[in-house]
Amino acid sequence: MKIASFFAKAFHSFPSCYKLVLLCTLSGGGVVSYSESRPDAKPPTPSIDPNEPKKKKLVVLGTGWAGTSFLKDLDASSYDVQVVSPRNYFAFTPLLPSVTCGTVEARSIVEPIRNIIKKRKGEIKFWEAECLKIDPGNKKVLCRSNIDNNLVGDGEFSLDYDFLVVAIGAQVNTFDTPGVIENCHFLKEVEDAQKIRQTVIDCFEKAVLPSLSEEERRTNLHFIVVGGGPTGVEFAAELHDYVQEDLVKLYPSVKDIVKITVIQSGDHVLNTFDERISSFAEQKFGRDGIEVQTGCRVVNVNDKEITVKVKSTGELCSVPHGLVVWSTGIATRSVVRDFMEQIGQGKRNVLATNEWLRVKGCEAVYAIGDCSSINQRKIMDDCLAIFEAADKDKSGTLTTEEFKDVIDDIILRYPQVEIYKKSQHLFDWSALWKDSQGNDREEIDIEGFKMALCQVDSKMKSLPATAQVAAQQGAYLARCFNCRDQCAENPEGPLRFGRSGRHKFRPFRYKHFGQFAPLGGEQAAAELPGDWVSMGHSTQWLWYSIYASKQVSWRTRVLVISDWTRRFVFGRDSSRI
Repeated sequence: MKIASFFAKAFHSFPSCYKLVLLCTLSGGGVVSYSESRPDAKPPTPSIDPNEPKKKKLVVLGTGWAGTSFLKDLDASSYDVQVVSPRNYFAFTPLLPSVTCGTVEARSIVEPIRNIIKKRKGEIKFWEAECLKIDPGNKKVLCRSNIDNNLVGDGEFSLDYDFLVVAIGAQVNTFDTPGVIENCHFLKEVEDAQKIRQTVIDCFEKAVLPSLSEEERRTNLHFIVVGGGPTGVEFAAELHDYVQEDLVKLYPSVKDIVKITVIQSGDHVLNTFDERISSFAEQKFGRDGIEVQTGCRVVNVNDKEITVKVKSTGELCSVPHGLVVWSTGIATRSVVRDFMEQIGQGKRNVLATNEWLRVKGCEAVYAIGDCSSINQRKIMDDCLAIFEAADKDKSGTLTTEEFKDVIDDIILRYPQVEIYKKSQHLFDWSALWKDSQGNDREEIDIEGFKMALCQVDSKMKSLPATAQVAAQQGAYLARCFNCRDQCAENPEGPLRFGRSGRHKFRPFRYKHFGQFAPLGGEQAAAELPGDWVSMGHSTQWLWYSIYASKQVSWRTRVLVISDWTRRFVFGRDSSRI
């Protein structure tokens, strides 16, 4: 009873205590479930066999979500692995909005890449440099060190490869809007988040100077977020909490003139989420005083104003600002664009791969993450080949039993087939055999077969450029490299329709585990598998637990949880460092 009375008094006197206890409980459970094992002893150095075949050279470009996931799962003992990246660390990018306001420190979400690769089986060499050019004809990559100081030595070098994995991500898409690069902040890298954090404090410090007018103060404290996607919405929510929970106490003279505006070209924010989440986010922002301007497109940005065009009326209006954060999507990097020109993909917007993540037109190169997009093959392109493969008696007609013999291979090769089945609520494939009047048919010819599958390709969708997709692609490709020799002898993939045999590997299949959108005020929204939508305080605690568990190391888990705890107890740090 004394213990219970003690905790009751503690929670009553210090309201934050229950949050701290709950945070530790949830995060601790996630950390235990996702903890990674460390080898107790360093593996012995293998002896060199002169008769052993020379290892294939595998070069990996990038240490983002895709590249790091690939390296973590790769059996490096089978390859001569070299990694090139301008950053010698992996960053947990979903927490970048938290870094902008000091909720989490920048070093808490980064893990040195050398710490990650030293735990892998086999040797992995890392070079901190930027890839300047990919030469697929000679199988070389030209690189240059990004260390700019007075150290001696030539920073340019080239690497030969037998296999190349391109995982260098993408850059911010400015849509060629004048003034964006010069006058906007981005939120793509850790350095971007640190710059935003400093600029926010600068805006407040400048606004409280006695020499400024009221209008100048309002201008300096007007924060504009361009883009109503997950990153833009989360940053706006983080900034609102930072202002209301910490900065208004430090700058009380300007607490009533701070303004946050979100500009979205679409009709709603979070338009990739369920409409219930989008509506909830807009309503909450309205209650919090965050202005949301939908149906507006930014046409120009200068150092003092942002010009916006209202789509419905064509009206142009200029809005003064203190800080503009641009978060409107991604574009292809110049080195990838040059590579695309060389291999005949110059007219595309993004690097195209097949379902096995191999770059189209380049056999030895693979691309994963935001720099690429899977070009899923249409089932109608192979309709005749599928029909002939299923028609084993060569009768010119197909029975339901013959079709069932190849349906597993069809689903594996063309994922849109299964999506179509679910969307049409088909419980059995024989439903495709019904004629236009809904009558069952025992067999169909090629024209009837085409008619049955003609709507399937309408369910094809491009994968979103998210960390979740990139991580799954990296893990999948690592598995393919690990079992390369085994699958060459015993292929595990689907039938090669139109050709003999089977594909060596199963094609990549993305599995969606849901997505979160923190909305500030200890509330979040989540869209989870099974059409489950969750919103509110409980969802925010689920977010805490999952994001703590998904850190790449024990070190970053502990640091992130301690940062959250520090924020609950002491608030955010407003120092300009």
